[in-house]
Order: sequence, then C-alpha cells, then structure tokens
Amino acid sequence: MRLHEDIHNFYEKIVVEEILKRKLDKVYTEDVMADFCCTVLNQLPPRYIRYDVDMAFYLPQSERIHMEERVQTAIDVAISQISKKKDLNEQST
Repeated sequence: MRLHEDIHNFYEKIVVEEILKRKLDKVYTEDVMADFCCTVLNQLPPRYIRYDVDMAFYLPQSERIHMEERVQTAIDVAISQISKKKDLNEQST
C-alpha cells in the first residue's frame, strides 16, 4: 500500500469543486491558492477514503449537503483571512 497514493481526504474533492465553482483559481495566484487550500482544509474534519465511488454510494445526501455547507463556510473564512492579510500588507507599504 502507498498511503499517499491510495488514500485521500474526501473533503479535498469538495473544496476543489467549490473553488472552481467560485472561480477562485482565477482570482488568486497558485502560491496563494496553495496556502488558501491548507487554510480551508485545516478547518474541516478529515474524511479519508480510498475510492470516491464508495463515498458517492454510501454517503447519505443529507451528509453530503452538510459537508458542502462546511466547505462553503471554511472558504468564506479563508477569503476573509486573505483579505485581512492583503489589507495589512497594503497598509505597511
């Protein structure tokens, strides 16, 4: 078994979906997006799986909706943190 290849956090998929939906990858640089994703994922509980299809089959719709809502909230918090950091950087120059 190769842990880094065989297992992943299902929240990563939902986070990427929401980032693309909001087109945040067009707003921030790759460097900022890497930090942004870490900030978002660190707010969420890990949900490790081997196969996405297992989650699609066994995850109740209500739980999927709850996970999506948590991701949206975490992204909103991360956007707020980036905005505050940007404002602080602009004030110091």
